[in-house]
Amino acid sequence: MDIFDKIIVGEIPSYKVYEDDDVVAFLDISQVTPGHTLVVPKKHVDDIFDYDKDISEAVLLKLPIIARAIKASDDDITGINIQSNNGTSAGQTVRHSHWHLIPRYDDDNLNDKLAPTIDNSANFSAEQYQTIADAIASQF
Repeated sequence: MDIFDKIIVGEIPSYKVYEDDDVVAFLDISQVTPGHTLVVPKKHVDDIFDYDKDISEAVLLKLPIIARAIKASDDDITGINIQSNNGTSAGQTVRHSHWHLIPRYDDDNLNDKLAPTIDNSANFSAEQYQTIADAIASQF
């Protein structure tokens, strides 16, 4: 059982922003930018290569819905990166498919960096994570 499976069944706490029968979305602990969210299918699939029609519809149709909620949660968000690393050679570190939704801000100075490799978790308290998660979750 990987870390995402444990989050899905509640063995590991997370800052959930969305959940339905097929997916769960929660804040990435690294918070490349405030609101950085992961969207994870509840059915375990290693990567995009394991998606069938049902998983594709269940996950990919939720991405714009969750992205809109993230954007609506903070007036300073002006864009979003949506990224999924698939396979070790592509930088996938957890062998459970997941999508990074990384809010972008006009002054974030990330244009010259590969956003998901940045870890700002030391700058966030549990209360800050919860405030961000609540702001996004309230948009559904």
